[in-house]
Amino acid sequence: MPHLNMKHLRYFWAVATHGSIARASEVLHLTPQTISGQLRELEDQIGTRLFGKSGRNLTLTDSGQQVLSYADEIFRLADELQTVIAGRPPASGVILKVGIAMVVPKLVAYRVLAPVLDLPEPVRLICHEAPLTDLLADLSVHKLDLVLADSPVNPALNIRAYNHILGESGISFFATPGLAARLSHAFPQSLNDAPLLMPTGSSALYRALDLWLSRQGVKPRVIAEFEDRALMKAFGEAGAGIFTAPTAVEQDVREKYGVEVLARVDDVKERYYAISAERHIKHPAVSTITETARHDLFGVKE
Repeated sequence: MPHLNMKHLRYFWAVATHGSIARASEVLHLTPQTISGQLRELEDQIGTRLFGKSGRNLTLTDSGQQVLSYADEIFRLADELQTVIAGRPPASGVILKVGIAMVVPKLVAYRVLAPVLDLPEPVRLICHEAPLTDLLADLSVHKLDLVLADSPVNPALNIRAYNHILGESGISFFATPGLAARLSHAFPQSLNDAPLLMPTGSSALYRALDLWLSRQGVKPRVIAEFEDRALMKAFGEAGAGIFTAPTAVEQDVREKYGVEVLARVDDVKERYYAISAERHIKHPAVSTITETARHDLFGVKE
């Protein structure tokens, strides 16, 4: 194959980044026809389609996703080279791209990722939040270095990825001070007909919590379900209902949302995983994440 035309790659990268040929043409100050022609030439050179159609929108093919992951790195390095040539130090020596499943509590994600910001070599952290299946697809084409999830990879997905358990935690029930005072007696029976905020059914916690409630013989009123657990906590903070969070971040939840602990339950466990495309973790920042989370956050003993 002849040398890749970098101008064509730049046009492809602009379309993929901005989501449409029309928007890319505005940014590049070129006509849509010019960009379309350049994309066709790039596809002919590579020998595969990079975009498909979904209604009126362009979507990246699997090959397009792979090319985009390399284009991101190529143009990042090009920008960094220009910075160095201009006599300025690069903004960061290491980039870590992390996907965070939407069901993972934000406070847990923060506690897991924060240690990389204190490494001797600067790290630029790029976080992307999405449903787990979308993140695993990005991981498979190397758009992400790591995925944080509340469940391991489902073998049925046929994705080559490896699970590294970070640890587990029991759960705490939280409520506003007034609601907690009314319901703290005779727990868990006091949950009968009490307003409860739940994660969505796609969360491993939903299934475990639903089973636990059934075993206790209690039926709270489920007011709402949330894929974004930060939003669930915001509703809880406003007094809409009881919510749960890992006991490992209990103090953080109390301080941030002004709520009280109604009860702690060790029978329901939340487990968290770092999912990588490699069996043995080599990225130094990822090693820091896994080791610190196991020892400091979840108290895993070797």
